[in-house]
Amino acid sequence: MQTWYECKVKYLKIDQSGHERKVNDNYLLDAVSFTDAETRIYKEMQQLTNGEFQVDNIKKSNLTEVIPSETGEWWYKAKISLITIDEEKGKEKKITNYILIMADDINHALKRLEEGLSYMLVPYVVTAIQLSTIAEVFPYDEELQPKEVARTPVSEATAPTPPASNEPVAEHTDNYRNDDDDELEEIDENTESED
Repeated sequence: MQTWYECKVKYLKIDQSGHERKVNDNYLLDAVSFTDAETRIYKEMQQLTNGEFQVDNIKKSNLTEVIPSETGEWWYKAKISLITIDEEKGKEKKITNYILIMADDINHALKRLEEGLSYMLVPYVVTAIQLSTIAEVFPYDEELQPKEVARTPVSEATAPTPPASNEPVAEHTDNYRNDDDDELEEIDENTESED
């Protein structure tokens, strides 16, 4: 599951008339930690801006999913409610999820939301949808994503293969000694002979 972080950044932006103005923009990015989020937002902002910028705030976002689009112009934030049954208590449980959708308007955002959530088997209700303050979203690129480590189940684990050469393999012993041990023994013998 992706973890999204919202980053608030202040910088000078040149508008269409050619004048500089101070801007406070919110950016959303996928990261594994706050440190990773900070590193990534600095890297992204260095590419986006020509001048100085200041990262004011980084916080973990409550978004559970992002639905991007090639043609959308705005980011909309939707709030959906799911009703599930708590098997332990036997009661209905309401879960609220927040989803970010790129679309041209609210109607398009609602349509894209329904398309994006068509995989869900649990019925849901859209309780709110509004224009978001997010300026841009930076998901992990494929080459930046941490590599998945293949895990072998314990039952399928195999013994390590021996080295290919004919050289003897060093065995682990609990009676390991090094040169420092010999020096300690010599010091002990000297102190005993002085007595």
